[in-house]
Amino acid sequence: MARTTMELAFISAERVKFDNVDLVKLYLGDEPDGEKDLGVSLLSMQVAEIALDEVWAACKGLDVLETVRVTVEIDRGSKNAGKFIVLHVESAKPARGTGAADTATEARKLAAQQQPKPTGTQPDAAKA
Repeated sequence: MARTTMELAFISAERVKFDNVDLVKLYLGDEPDGEKDLGVSLLSMQVAEIALDEVWAACKGLDVLETVRVTVEIDRGSKNAGKFIVLHVESAKPARGTGAADTATEARKLAAQQQPKPTGTQPDAAKA
């Protein structure tokens, strides 16, 4: 089976539990093709049994239409069509305050605040 990662818009997650059955299904949106879909192209994907709890927990913190990074296995479906089985979901938003760029920016701001201000008068350029 092949694996791939896609960025899509999160729409909804649905969990069904009864007897010995536990299923999670994700509903995601992609760009429309303009022929069969207008607005948002809707995709529904089953979640792998080994990832049910992890994916469900990850979806609890997502906003509707938030861009998410979805890792899937592509299985052979009916009529040789690809069937996406979700393995992992995470927000595609960059993390705040944890990146190296944020740390460097904060360090520069702190250094600028701590630099001593010049006191007194500067020498006259003509006399130097």
